[in-house]
Amino acid sequence: MDGTLSGRFLRGLALSPDRPALRADGASPTYRELHERALTLAGSLLAGLPDGRHTVGVPVGKGPTAYAALLAALYSGLTVVPLQPAFPAVRTRQMIEAAGVDVLLAADEAQPALAALHEDGLRLPTLSPAGDGPMPALPVDPDSALKAPMPVRPTDIAYVLFTSGSTGRPKGVPVTHANTAHYFGLLDRRYDFGPDDVFSQTFDLNFDCGMFDLFCAWGAGATLVPPPPQAYRRMPEFAAEHGLTVWFSTPSAITLIRRMGGLTPGALPSLRWSFFAGEALGCRDAEDWAAAAPASALENLYGPTELTITVTAHRWSPVRHLNDMVPIGAVHEGHEVLLLDDSGAPSDADEGELCVAGPQLTPGYLDPADDAGRFLEHDGHRFYRTGDRVRRADDDGGWLYLGRTDAQVQVHGVRLELAEVEAAVRDCAGVQDAVAVAVPVDGTVELAVFHTGEPVPPVRLARHLRQVLPAAVVPRAYHHLDAFPLNPNRKTDRRQLAARAAAAMAQGTAAPAGRGTTDERQNGAQ
Repeated sequence: MDGTLSGRFLRGLALSPDRPALRADGASPTYRELHERALTLAGSLLAGLPDGRHTVGVPVGKGPTAYAALLAALYSGLTVVPLQPAFPAVRTRQMIEAAGVDVLLAADEAQPALAALHEDGLRLPTLSPAGDGPMPALPVDPDSALKAPMPVRPTDIAYVLFTSGSTGRPKGVPVTHANTAHYFGLLDRRYDFGPDDVFSQTFDLNFDCGMFDLFCAWGAGATLVPPPPQAYRRMPEFAAEHGLTVWFSTPSAITLIRRMGGLTPGALPSLRWSFFAGEALGCRDAEDWAAAAPASALENLYGPTELTITVTAHRWSPVRHLNDMVPIGAVHEGHEVLLLDDSGAPSDADEGELCVAGPQLTPGYLDPADDAGRFLEHDGHRFYRTGDRVRRADDDGGWLYLGRTDAQVQVHGVRLELAEVEAAVRDCAGVQDAVAVAVPVDGTVELAVFHTGEPVPPVRLARHLRQVLPAAVVPRAYHHLDAFPLNPNRKTDRRQLAARAAAAMAQGTAAPAGRGTTDERQNGAQ
């Protein structure tokens, strides 16, 4: 059991039974209290279901009941699908149907999301501690409480997360208990987390890096603290108030905290570990953060969902690199690396597309049709094609990240296919065709859309996209064209469009989407 995610919480329970497992929204449940609550919810869930294998969807925000719901789902031994309540109902329903979710376990704050799903026609049995809701209800029955978490096998699927799909359909990534056991075993050997640590929880619980926060903290008997959106305006005070010792976020948070005046030298003295992932980390951002948190070791982590949370790590030092980006570091032990050249053939060169094989690799997408082009067999190993171009670094035997080889981008920590955005834009009335481009802005990436057809108002386009895309990736700017420019090969000249979008954003002439404040984007759906 100790190698499972449930087992990691039991480790924390043994270390810190009467310490807070988290502090959120004014609540500070102890490990013992959270454990007992999860046993009750898990037992109630299983008592209300017919015998057989089930998949439980868990709509979770960052309120205190969300953590109990997610832990209870894991205690049940079922496959868990974390769902973001802020996502559009149509997108959430796609995930529910793709994963075969047949029961929901909902946190208190998920009631509006349940109502939206019900209005969209979904009817699933639901265990909701908040009481009666729109879905068919399963009762919370204290007499059905489990005595201990249900046993699982290493090959069982622990959870399913979703990434963007090029067709506009999210792709489900199953992660097994064996995947997570290898991952967290490596982290236990690398880091010295303990009961006195206080972890930030910046990532949403349906985002893979959120699992790092949860189970590094809970495996050490430490405390989790999710910063509310307003905390980014006064992060030094928030960190001091809660005694944060471990920070993990996308690099976008550095830009935001700097803009709010919170990244002055020595502003974050309590931190002893700082981690960044989800986007490329620039050397300037790393330097500024290290100056603000002088007692902290800083690491840049990298890894697609298909390789279980993160699969490389680089311990930062004040050395500038050719592309002014912090290396992503060496691939975790036990894994094999293969580089592909521009033709997709294996290469012995020091630069190419990164492919990784090993114990953190997912068994494959939920829909086997999605596996095509993403996995390959070579020299007796099954590799995942990350689509990321890397170059061998000189300092630690690791890798420098150079960019994508395909149309995937990272926007505020969310990995998605540009084709998904384009497909969503084309569904808007009046649009004939659409091209989405990624534009670097203030240390992060924003999206801009070019479209043909009728000159649809940007506000209407943004409103339409908010119904089908996570808020964090709704494009920032919109441009209507009579026709797209073509390159010499008579293909749409995306490079020219990207340059045009960048110039418009720099000059403030792009039509804005009006999609929310910076704080809302920082804490948007992942």
